[in-house]
Amino acid sequence: MSETNPAATAPVTADAAPHRYTAAMAAEIEARWQDFWDAEGTYAAPNPKGDLAGDPELVARPKKFIMDMFPYPSGAGLHVGHPLGYIATDVFARFQRMTGHNVLHTLGFDAFGLPAEQYAVQTGTHPRASTEANMKNMVSQLRRLGLGHDKRRSFATIDPEYYKWTQWIFLQIFNSWYDDEAKRARPISELVAQFDSGERAVPGGGTWSALTEAERADLLGEYRLAYASDAPVNWCPGLGTVLANEEVTADGRSERGNFPVFKSKLRQWNMRITAYADRLLDDLDQLDWPEAIKLQQRNWIGRSEGARVDFPVDGERITVFTTRPDTLFGATYMVLAPEHPLVEKFTPAAWPEGTRDAWTGGHATPTEAVAAYRAQAASKSDVERQAEAKDKTGVFIGAYATNPVNGEQVPVFVADYVLMGYGTGAIMAVPAGDQRDFEFARAFELPIRCIVEPTDGRGTDPSTWESAFASYDAKIMNSSNDEVSLDGLGVVEAKERITEWLERTGAGAGTVNFRLRDWLFSRQRYWGEPFPIVYDEDGIAHPLPASMLPLELPEVEDYSPRTFDPDDADTKPETPLSRNEDWVHVTLDLGDGRGPRRYRRETNTMPNWAGSCWYELRYLDPHNSEQLVDPEIEQYWMGPREGLPHGGVDLYVGGAEHAVLHLLYARFWSKVLFDLGHVSSAEPFHKLFNQGMIQAYVYRDSRGIAVPAAEVEERDGAYFHGGEKVSRLLGKMGKSLKNAVTPDEICAEYGADTLRLYEMAMGPLDVSRPWDTRAVVGQFRLLQRLWRNVVDENTGRLSVADVAETDVDADTLRALHKAIDGVRQDLEGMRFNTAIAKVTELNNHLTKVGGPVPRPVAERLVLLVAPLAPHVAEELWRNLGHTSSVVHEDFPVADPAYVVDETVTCVVQIKGKVKARLEVSPSVSEEDLEKAALADEKVVAALGGAGIRKVIVRAPKLVNIVPA
Repeated sequence: MSETNPAATAPVTADAAPHRYTAAMAAEIEARWQDFWDAEGTYAAPNPKGDLAGDPELVARPKKFIMDMFPYPSGAGLHVGHPLGYIATDVFARFQRMTGHNVLHTLGFDAFGLPAEQYAVQTGTHPRASTEANMKNMVSQLRRLGLGHDKRRSFATIDPEYYKWTQWIFLQIFNSWYDDEAKRARPISELVAQFDSGERAVPGGGTWSALTEAERADLLGEYRLAYASDAPVNWCPGLGTVLANEEVTADGRSERGNFPVFKSKLRQWNMRITAYADRLLDDLDQLDWPEAIKLQQRNWIGRSEGARVDFPVDGERITVFTTRPDTLFGATYMVLAPEHPLVEKFTPAAWPEGTRDAWTGGHATPTEAVAAYRAQAASKSDVERQAEAKDKTGVFIGAYATNPVNGEQVPVFVADYVLMGYGTGAIMAVPAGDQRDFEFARAFELPIRCIVEPTDGRGTDPSTWESAFASYDAKIMNSSNDEVSLDGLGVVEAKERITEWLERTGAGAGTVNFRLRDWLFSRQRYWGEPFPIVYDEDGIAHPLPASMLPLELPEVEDYSPRTFDPDDADTKPETPLSRNEDWVHVTLDLGDGRGPRRYRRETNTMPNWAGSCWYELRYLDPHNSEQLVDPEIEQYWMGPREGLPHGGVDLYVGGAEHAVLHLLYARFWSKVLFDLGHVSSAEPFHKLFNQGMIQAYVYRDSRGIAVPAAEVEERDGAYFHGGEKVSRLLGKMGKSLKNAVTPDEICAEYGADTLRLYEMAMGPLDVSRPWDTRAVVGQFRLLQRLWRNVVDENTGRLSVADVAETDVDADTLRALHKAIDGVRQDLEGMRFNTAIAKVTELNNHLTKVGGPVPRPVAERLVLLVAPLAPHVAEELWRNLGHTSSVVHEDFPVADPAYVVDETVTCVVQIKGKVKARLEVSPSVSEEDLEKAALADEKVVAALGGAGIRKVIVRAPKLVNIVPA
């Protein structure tokens, strides 16, 4: 640390109290200390090796890796709601430094994505130019808050040296497969070796050497963790791109832009995240995350146990997954999702003889009926399709399947209440036990067979029922054939018996199913990471060698994907990169021994989630151009250790809205990298904390239009804007709602330390709270009182008393050490609001006592404040004569002797009513406390000579006397 004293250059303000702590003084102090921290590298966290290696003493300390969720650099800049989490992690990081830790705390930018591209389309500004301008503004705003980030480690996902490694990770995933027996990812070369040696049979017979290159590529594509396939996707014509399920709202519209979304079949890149479903589920138990977030991930993964059942159809089969195989005898029809690939295969040219009119939808042929119904279903969201609507729709595809337990021919329908995204996209319909199946069967005049004995008195004739009957406690009935009988069994036993029969006969098997689907990884955008994939003349995908990375985005004149009529579901994507012929068609030597060949580049880009799947690793080793991260450095910061069995970041803070998307994707990437030996941590984030939201009042006029909150006046409990009465409702803070308050405004009026204190004092960090600019002044006054307790406002000189701690009065020592004990516990537990309350209480005590504050008390008070208000703490620390930065000073430790109260108040009750209060020692014994209570003159008088039946003692605070 430098011996320079920046406090020596502080200006003198000419007013009645020239050295009073004012907004102007705060601004000067804060700017000067921010410059000092930058110049001295105060927040540099040393690595054990590499270009960021540093102070061995710091490296030897316990480490703490603290992270905020990636910010996106918006053109609107920050409002006071944005820094809530950043200030909180900064306070916690500062506390950890002061308690002896080597702390890594930094911040980068998640800078690819749709907003910058949309702005480029509207204005003609290159996305990089607008994004970099936004980042520059954001860096300036965040710096003003005094955040202690290691700036050497910052980066943006749009930096080619960063997304080089995003592309490299994609190639690791592409060149891997999941070994179900080993329960881990392995290099695809090991799978090829198995096929080539015959250890693993080639599907369909034959040998690996006999397969063509295209056949080999197709076979490996069935195993790769990153693969391209023709699959149903969420196509949004209004945006000109496909969307992941998580980017589609419940009403079937795009999260961005609110455009209609349709189901369409396109060739897209996918990540086989489903291979990791069990591990993603099981490892949640070892993470220190909020239970609500764990529950959301568990529900999204959606593990369910049941059986796979095969229904033969014309020499082939339809496979279903069911959690109730015990009801198989009650299956009277089947339903395929409209997108199911078998629909076309099993749909004949003409209706079978005897097809009911109700099943055809009024169409002359099955082909016409299915095509029309598919078009209708494509316009609905998954939520709409699964809604409990009264009218069930569907059409018969013209084919029958065989129920394997009884040989019945059951008709096969397509219906939109069955989704391709769950199970196999096909169901066996048991209308007696499922309400949707029951309503469908009634609508299409299909049989309903009672196979679970009702326990509610409705009887066993489904024709008299008004609804389905489902139970896990009832007995099975009407369920037997020559080989197996379930009649009279309970559900659990029946499931076991029928599953055993399915496996013995080859008609099915017990299995586990997941709601989780593979991750759609393609976007038809410009502003994203290019795929490091090229295609040869046969359409076979080839990975670029690592030496060709990064594959940089080319400059283009038109950044926009082609958009279409938002309601036209029959359109197809056209990407911006596809219009750049010189970039798309290239001659390359991929180093595979074939020499230069002509290739076509992939013209989709990666989704905006890609860069945030691994950024915690780049913070560790940000300038490494040779490997993803040095293993020793990764092990140091993120490796497994006691209490962290899977390793990961020590504290990760961000909004609860990322419960599924970002967090699940990052966990998947981390596990693949772990399996392949690139990292020692199988989980990216060990501890997760979700901060609440800072809300603000939205004021609207009679038209419902938001009016500027700053211009609203309150009169007699009502609110007025320009003389017109307006409504007030608590909601989000934002530019569009005209209620945004920028941190720059608050910093200019009160200073950054005041803003930091106010945001931390508003309430528990994990609870949303309303912003009130008028209340900010309370924290400003706290800092003014703190300043006055150390500095003379008239002379600017130190005003503390240079005395030994032994000369400090007992009440002040008790107040000091209680504050130290409480603040220390609160900061460790991230209860920043109560920590500030305890600092305030101590500061008020010192003000009330009056006179110069004893130096031992003043110094520790400044150290208590340092994590919360670092600028004023640095200034006061220097005024107290110290030459080192307060950042790495030791946090005070309480003396236990002063933390315990000298006396506590014991309440004495007779018949439950308070009759006396005694001041006793906190360590008083129950026997002594009982004697003291019974001897008290008020107790003696209240008893009036009555006998005592019982005395209940709860030392040291309660004695309850029960008279005879």
